[in-house]
Amino acid sequence: MSEKKDLKILRLYKVEDDKVVRLKKICPKCGRFMAEHEDRYHCGYCGYTEFKQNIEKKYIKEIGIQI
Repeated sequence: MSEKKDLKILRLYKVEDDKVVRLKKICPKCGRFMAEHEDRYHCGYCGYTEFKQNIEKKYIKEIGIQI
């Protein structure tokens, strides 16, 4: 019973100066954690998706188009 277990909840929070800080983005619709993808944040519970800002510029730069 005293085995060490991987506490997955420790990946979601961090303690700084006696305050608990969330490490992941929170969904504005339902208040749950959002998954972080390369180009967007997505809530698996309610389906809310938020695209990251600078991704368009990154893809344009990879293609070689100058604005």
